[in-house]
Amino acid sequence: MARPSHRRQFLQGAIGATALAALPRIARAQAYPTRPVRIVVGTVAGATPDIVARLIGGWLSDRLGQPFVTENRPGAGGNIGAEAVVRAAPDGYTLHLAAAANAINATLYGNLSFNYLRDMTPVAGFARTPLVMEVNPSVPAKTVPELIALAKANPGKLNMASGGIGTPQHVSGELFKLMAGVNMQHVPYRGAALALTDLIGGQVQVMLDTIPASIEFIRAGKLHALAVTSATRLEILPDLPPIGDVLPGYEATSWSGVAAPRGTPADIVQKLNQEINAALADPGVLARIADLGSTPLPGSPTEFGKLLAEETDKWAKVVKFSGAKSE
Repeated sequence: MARPSHRRQFLQGAIGATALAALPRIARAQAYPTRPVRIVVGTVAGATPDIVARLIGGWLSDRLGQPFVTENRPGAGGNIGAEAVVRAAPDGYTLHLAAAANAINATLYGNLSFNYLRDMTPVAGFARTPLVMEVNPSVPAKTVPELIALAKANPGKLNMASGGIGTPQHVSGELFKLMAGVNMQHVPYRGAALALTDLIGGQVQVMLDTIPASIEFIRAGKLHALAVTSATRLEILPDLPPIGDVLPGYEATSWSGVAAPRGTPADIVQKLNQEINAALADPGVLARIADLGSTPLPGSPTEFGKLLAEETDKWAKVVKFSGAKSE
């Protein structure tokens, strides 16, 4: 039997070895970043994901002492930007502005050369952005039940606009059609702004769109809002009920966060997660998020990964129901 002094020496040696093994990870996390970091966004400059990426990047630049530079790589519904990050070195110096489109695209595009859930490492959630269901004022439906009744009485005659096939506006509307059992004609536009213009002009009748884009038209009476797509009422539109009050279980929000190439060191992921969650506790950042019609989405990398998986599964069912295919 080992004497107590030998046992102590063994335990101290084992503890010391473990500490030494952890030193490179600790040193790497403390040193990171030592040069500029790219945040790749799959949209053009000025779009909401781009604004979010610059907000995150500005915070991280100030906190970590290196530039976090937004790099716009639009195209193929955001897939060009995502693939660029998937193919990048997993060293923490190339990040991706993850968005709802990445969950939708997993099913919408049948020939992707990557699998977002498999090939990306979740870092942190950032914000959720609900939509508002709105109609042209000429539509005689002033509530969600009235819209459902109108659509059932006129199958295929109500036109539902969106910013394009597979956009959050589109799949949110398809989820509504699925759960309400109605047939409305989807009319995709090349951008939500064009769809909104035709909704105001009466060329289409229904749309689910982001609140910042629509709220001034709602306040001016150019559009009539029926409900929001969040699970609860929103402070910015407190009089509007959630669609889920009529269709229990309905919820459709756009969201954003940060992901990195698979294999990015866990200590770097954890450092970024910690800093992004610190941003979500900052009053200035929270005010900017509110300006976007969004709510904060804090949590661990595991929690953000769970959201990615759940949203991918959810929208797969809706895309299959709609029969939508990438253009």
